[in-house]
This record gives sequence, C-alpha cells and structure tokens, in this order.
Amino acid sequence: MPIVNSLMNWYLKRRIPAIEQMMNHPLDIQQEQFFKLIRTAQITEFGRKYEFKSIHNTKIFKERVPVTNYDDFKHYIDRMMLGEQNILWPSEVNWFAKSSGTTSARSKFIPVTYESLEECHIQGGKDVLLTYMMQHPETDIFSGKGLVMGGSYQANQNYNDSFYGDVSAVMMQNMPFWAQYLRTPELSIATMDNWDEKIERMAQATLHENVSNISGVPTWTIVLIERLFELTGKNDLSDIWPNLELYMHGGVSFTPYKERFKKLIKGSKINYLEIYNASEGFLGFQDQKDSDDLLLMLDYGVYYEFMPMSEYGKDFPKTYSLGEVNLNENYALVISTNAGLWRYIIGDTIKFTSISPFRFKITGRTKHFINAFGEELMIENADLAIKEACHQTQALIADYTAAPIYFSEDTKGGHEWLIEFEQAPNDFNLFASVLDQTLKKCNSDYEAKRFKDMAMLAPKIKVLPKGTFHAWLKVRGKLGGQHKVPRLSNHRDYVEEILNSQSASQNSLV
Repeated sequence: MPIVNSLMNWYLKRRIPAIEQMMNHPLDIQQEQFFKLIRTAQITEFGRKYEFKSIHNTKIFKERVPVTNYDDFKHYIDRMMLGEQNILWPSEVNWFAKSSGTTSARSKFIPVTYESLEECHIQGGKDVLLTYMMQHPETDIFSGKGLVMGGSYQANQNYNDSFYGDVSAVMMQNMPFWAQYLRTPELSIATMDNWDEKIERMAQATLHENVSNISGVPTWTIVLIERLFELTGKNDLSDIWPNLELYMHGGVSFTPYKERFKKLIKGSKINYLEIYNASEGFLGFQDQKDSDDLLLMLDYGVYYEFMPMSEYGKDFPKTYSLGEVNLNENYALVISTNAGLWRYIIGDTIKFTSISPFRFKITGRTKHFINAFGEELMIENADLAIKEACHQTQALIADYTAAPIYFSEDTKGGHEWLIEFEQAPNDFNLFASVLDQTLKKCNSDYEAKRFKDMAMLAPKIKVLPKGTFHAWLKVRGKLGGQHKVPRLSNHRDYVEEILNSQSASQNSLV
C-alpha cells in the first residue's frame, strides 16, 4: 500500500502553486472569481434580470443586486427542483444540498452544480488532505480507509432526474473513483437515513477495517465510538484502529468536545483538523499545526462580502469586500457562488484573525445569539466558557443550549442553560461560577449587564439526563447529518420544547 501514499502525494501536490498564488495575491484572485461568476451567469434568468452583461465592477454589482436570504431564492429553487434549468446558473442542476443548520422545521435546498462540486466541495477536500500531508510528511494516511460520518440522500419526488440530501451525502455520491476506494463503509450504509440502524451497521462494518482517518460532526462521531467500545470492550479507539491518525471535524465548534475526544482516543498519533464545508460551499480549513484559525479559500468559485453585524437586518445593508475588512470584528458572511447563490447571507458570523493571509474564526450564527438585555452573547463566548468550566471541574459535556429568562414582576432576567453531561462536574456551584466569570472576561457587554446583578442575574443551569437532546432531535425528525442542537437562541422556543419533552417523558414513566 505505500505506493498509494506516493501516488496521492504526487497527485495532490500539483495544487501547491495555485494555493501559493491565492495566499500571495488574495484580492486579485477574488476579482478573478467575481468576473468569472458574472460572465458565466449572464445568460441565466437571474443574470438577465439584473443585467449582468453591464456589470463591470463590484460597485455596480452591490448597487444593482440586493443582499438576499433563502426566502428570496426559494421561488427560484422550487422551480429548479421541478426540473427548470438556466435560472440561477447555466449548467444543469441535478443535486440539492438539504440544509438544516438549525432545528427549524423547514429545510433549505441549496443547488449543487457540477462546478460547485468539482471546484469547491471536492477541491476543498483535496486541499485539506494536501495540507495535512505537507504538515505531516511521515503520514501513512492513505494506507488506511477514511470513515465519513455523512448524512443521507433521496430522489426528488417532483423531478426524477434530481436528488437531494446532506452535503456530505451529495459529496459521497459524486466523489472521484480514487476517493471511493479510500473510504468506508460502503455507500449503502454510509448514506442510510435511519441513524439508530446506521450507527449499528457502521460499527459492524468498520470494526475490522484499517481506519486511518475520520471526518464528521463530533456528536455523531462520539455515538459511533461508544458503540464500538460496547462491541469490543475497549475504551480507547486507538486499540481498535491502531493506525488512526486524523480526525477532521466541522459543523459545530470543537471546543466543548476536545477534552472528551482526548479520553476516547488516547493514542499519541491522533491529530485534529477543522474544516468549514457548509451546504453553500467549502469555505475554509485549518492550515496550521499550531493554530486553530481557518484559512479562507478564495479560488473555489466563491466571491465574498462581509456585513458588519450592526448592518444585519437593514433593508440595504453595507457590506465590505475582502480588502476592506478589519481584524477582530464580527461579520456576517455574504457569498456569491458557482452554485447560483447571489449576495446570499449564509447565516454564519466570522472574525478575521489575520489578513496576510486571510484567516478567520467562526464566531456563531446570525440568528444564534442572545441579546435579550444588550449582552450580545455569541457562540464563541459560550463555547469558551463551557470549556473553562469543564476544565476546572473535570467535567465532560455531551451537548448544551441556552436561552434568555425574561424579566417578570418578581425577578430580573438572565440566561438559562440546559446542559447534558457525559461526566458531571465535581462541583456544580464552581461550574456555574466559572461559566459566569469566563463570560464576563470574554464579553464586556455581558460583564456590564451582570454588574452587581443590576441588569442580569447569574446563569441558571439545568442538568438534563443523558440522551435528552438525542431524543428531542429524533422526535423532530432531525437526527444525524447536518442537524445539530442550537447553542444559543434569542427566544425560548427550543428550551421550552426540550423541557416539555423531558417532563412528558418523566410523566410517562410514573
């Protein structure tokens, strides 16, 4: 098998000059991407509507084309799912990524074109492997198999020649032959939609495979690992897969899970690498061994704009191009892509940590924050506080969500945290105190509102029985794939649903 590593090394390294060009000349690359997108789409229905032929610079583009969200595109996408073509992009569209970044009852269907598959999603996967090989020249990763914790897909009932599913399943169905050879388990198992059965089938199918790398959302990866432990009696994944050396994660912040993974995979050779492959496109990945910042990928057929959060919600928001951004400021991502999305608010917020090259951190979601009292709490703050509280109390977290407790005649407001522990804190009072103090340290608005309990009371923490979040997602039909528990909400809908479902479950046992 060493020849496989040599061949892959040669194949992937051909990309190095293009990546160096992107990092050294980012603004030029973005201009090239912009004009390529505009020229390609000028014959589409959308391109004719906004007269792409006469758009000669980004200034005209921003003045003419409005900032959009999914509701603005839904009527176009509905028609595309019925088989109409040349609406948002000229090449034929037969695949749609079913997006459910939140537990919203309504799913989104993002077009996946041939160009977005080849130039964005698949190219991103190859670049991640190249980067890992450059960082670890001694790697033998291609001598084993890659296990993908992917989602499912299905035929589009409204148009027989098209399909939709989680972006991971779309990618698996369209991977090049060499990638199919290097992955496990077989597609019929990897793309199953019944996650209870899928975990069992995956565990049985991969138990005796030589797995060298895993990719997937942390929560579902943990479920699989625990089932493997049950089957083998082991408590270290390195004992089951001794050649395991890489875990690629994305979808949610890895911060609350890192300590737990250290207990699940004790081998010294394991490495962790974050990727940012959304339904809308592959946008970045961790390219440095000593930093968890993500490199913004600028030549995947995506033109980026960045909206200050102060502009979010305005009818005509101001956006910045790449050369205008500032460090450490929260921006909502706005993208135009070779999948036919135009000035589309993806829903994620980022902040730049470097501009040479452009690296960033994901700070949260445009709709996933708490600002009931002016505290402007972002997911980045919450994950950091959870991590520190776990560290100081030897706790391990399974999942969590938080929401505001509103003012009433009897009490001031605050935040309620629903937390499911894998290992409970050794001191619950200390856990709550560290959580609160860490939030004060990393968020000055939160600290001001918590001053002497004047505007906000200390966090209220409710510990949930293990499996509560899993059961809630299952009832909503949101198990697996891209589905995840919303970390923060500026309303109490999710929290009340979870508490009510837990109460109903307890009552049924009485």
